Amino acid sequence: MKLVDVVNYLDEYLKVMEIADSSLNGLVIENSGEVNKIGFAVDFSKRAIEEAVKNNVDMLIVHHGPYWGKVVPLSGYFYKRMKEMMNNDIALYAVHLPLDIHPEVGNNAYAMKLLGLKDTEEFGDYHGIKLGRKFKFKKPMKREEFKKLLEEKIGGEAILWDFGKEEIQTGAYVSGDAISLLEEAIKERVDVYITGEPKHSAYWVAAENEINVMFLGHYTSERVGLLALKEHLEKKFKIDTIFIEAPTGY
Repeated sequence: MKLVDVVNYLDEYLKVMEIADSSLNGLVIENSGEVNKIGFAVDFSKRAIEEAVKNNVDMLIVHHGPYWGKVVPLSGYFYKRMKEMMNNDIALYAVHLPLDIHPEVGNNAYAMKLLGLKDTEEFGDYHGIKLGRKFKFKKPMKREEFKKLLEEKIGGEAILWDFGKEEIQTGAYVSGDAISLLEEAIKERVDVYITGEPKHSAYWVAAENEINVMFLGHYTSERVGLLALKEHLEKKFKIDTIFIEAPTGY
């Protein structure tokens, strides 16, 4: 199928041009115009490119793209990445915040679906954009039981700061690097806050405010939306796809 058709659909479906972001979202590298196989990866990296080439991918969709608010010279490792993409005629499409907040395939909304949590609310103000979701269990759950549920449904091995109640009923969830929203979770008086990665300076804030915090890992928490988008595009376009695993350990 035509690259332009895939790009136009993604731009509209994800509302890429409507959401302000430090990432350059949308089509970053064009190819010769045809797409027969789409690859998905969390990060734009040498590893992702190598796997895309090996698997005959025509288009790579990533959550963390190459441009973040400044011009990057085409030199060193960056030049090698771009050259490899163009030499192999692979288009690149990046989608950051629009994928985090999408109501269907978003990192946060789809995590709620995987966890079986319904009737959730918006949570986590980031420059006027609500990034995550706030939820409530029908019945209280032991925090260790919820930690196991997260690991089973989202993946990875969660880190737990067990500073709050042993039985939890309310929580807030924001994928990625969102420990900065801990203060909002405290103000909302939720029993547990879930995000991607920890930060040293947040430890005592959580401890002294007696709130449970769970960390899934930045990479693990942001696979979710790409996997959902992969499934969506497979059904929409009847096209071959592949998810490229390249975990960072964070």
